[in-house]
Amino acid sequence: MAKDAAQIVLLEKSLQVLVGGVRAGRVTFANTLKYVFMATSANFGNMFSMAGASLFLPFLPLLPKQILLTNLLTDFPEMTIASDNLDPEMIEQPRRWDIRFIRNFMVTFGLVSSLFDYLTFGLLLWLDVPEQQFRTAWFLESVISAALIVFVVRSRKPFFRSKPGKYLLWATMAVVAATAALPYSPAADLIGFEPLPAELLGCLGAIVMLYIFSAELAKRWFYRFLQP
Repeated sequence: MAKDAAQIVLLEKSLQVLVGGVRAGRVTFANTLKYVFMATSANFGNMFSMAGASLFLPFLPLLPKQILLTNLLTDFPEMTIASDNLDPEMIEQPRRWDIRFIRNFMVTFGLVSSLFDYLTFGLLLWLDVPEQQFRTAWFLESVISAALIVFVVRSRKPFFRSKPGKYLLWATMAVVAATAALPYSPAADLIGFEPLPAELLGCLGAIVMLYIFSAELAKRWFYRFLQP
């Protein structure tokens, strides 16, 4: 009768199982927040970039099939967030949903992302690249930067001081490698891509690195002034 009436039944004479349950719940919640932060900021930034580009570009910056491929590749590393490592301070205290905080995070990092999208647009227009090369270049910059930015936003610490989970690390590196190889693969024509000159690849690499550095600075500012 006691077991039937109880909400929790301990199978061992120890309360440690409750500690483990609380810890597992906090880990799940913290990793869920990571996914929400990444997904909302990336989608907001992409929407802002696409909407703005449509005002001054005489062609679509990405074709529908290229947008779908972008979403598939950028979502792949995020599927491993559940197994990611956590900084100890993220589970020291119970946390609650804070829509205002999520909104501020989305807008801040979404705008940082869009800033470097527009920098890429400006570079490609200044170089007067053809449409297919334009789409290829923005696809590379967009997917690779979105994959690497995961290492920045997953922790409040500097990204080089917080070790990611091995599955997240492998998945991200696999996406970066696959994305870089796509314009040179047999599937490039089918998707609408073409190889890029080495000079343009170097410029895109510099933009991605500058984006990661700027996002790290934006993170420090955000958690100093905008966190609740």
